[in-house]
Amino acid sequence: MKTISLMGATGSIGTQTLAIIREHPEEFKLAAFSAGKNIDIARKIIVEFQPELVSVQNKEDCNTLKAEFPHIKFTYGDAGLIEIAVFQKADLLVNAVLGSVGLDPTLQAIESGKTIALANKETLVTAGHLVMEAARRNQVALLPVDSEHSAIFQALQGEQEKNIERIILTASGGSFRDRTREELENVTVEEALHHPNWSMGAKITIDSATMMNKGLEVIEAHWLFNMPYEKINVLLHRESIIHSMVEFHDSSIIAQLGTPDMRVPIQYALAYPDRLPLPSANRLNLAKVGELHFQEMDFERFRCLEYAYTAGKIGGTMPTVLNAANETAVALFLEGKIRFLQIEDLIEKALSSHKAIDHPSLKVIQEADKETREYVRSLL
Repeated sequence: MKTISLMGATGSIGTQTLAIIREHPEEFKLAAFSAGKNIDIARKIIVEFQPELVSVQNKEDCNTLKAEFPHIKFTYGDAGLIEIAVFQKADLLVNAVLGSVGLDPTLQAIESGKTIALANKETLVTAGHLVMEAARRNQVALLPVDSEHSAIFQALQGEQEKNIERIILTASGGSFRDRTREELENVTVEEALHHPNWSMGAKITIDSATMMNKGLEVIEAHWLFNMPYEKINVLLHRESIIHSMVEFHDSSIIAQLGTPDMRVPIQYALAYPDRLPLPSANRLNLAKVGELHFQEMDFERFRCLEYAYTAGKIGGTMPTVLNAANETAVALFLEGKIRFLQIEDLIEKALSSHKAIDHPSLKVIQEADKETREYVRSLL
């Protein structure tokens, strides 16, 4: 049995991770989790899974839960997240929190020797050089949870890096894939949150609509698979059935296919190197699907994707600025303070105003992150 620490238990990936643990009680046990501010859901998780350690965001909520569940240890805040990440009785950490808050706990978990199932894009985007160096030094496995990176990881089983010609990430195109830029001027938050294929949290759904989600995945793929950006391509694929592909230098292409269901890559990471049954999953019927559609990515149409390639190639603190500017701009859009296309404008201004620092330390990364968020909000 594997014991699991779960950061971000009440979010989309977190709740689906719990569903996997629930479906395979003989394989997995939830030892610890973090829950942010959603205390009602945290209570239900505690009652069902009986973990030993729980972290929440606020001290007040921590004290409330302590009084209700005296047999469980509670903690809170940034220090609480780190406690979850390094919890000694857990074999594997699932990082499913949203945003750059997941970086420091992941680094600490790597130093403590934990296997990491990584669903937090910002960890590799903002500090890929630190994370991968720490993973190599501590001989820690980083198991991707994103459907695209899981697909690549699966396609590479038994293969040698020297034989890879390129990686092909597929993209659904998001909520507005059939709209021109002119038609995006006055789209609403409600429209942007309606994804055609996947059920995800608000921030990731907006990132999918701007294509920043795919841009962040390009930077992740660069670090996870040690690939230069010139060998990472993005292909628009409407059905989200081919989750990504790897082309080898003999012209063979290996693709991983399946119906859109995040439980599949989550379960693959939890069970790796084994595979477990998932009886409740919808089976892919290609005869019923009939056709699959593909088209080249239009960088003029999806400018955030171009920003991500540029930031990734410059490196240093530039991807940190990209991520912080995007997180801040998306939050402003969700708050109704800017229009949809202004997300791109704010990101571009943040990137243009920043002078990249090479090989940044964690402290420098955190400072660049903070300064960028303040700068983007000052532009209002």
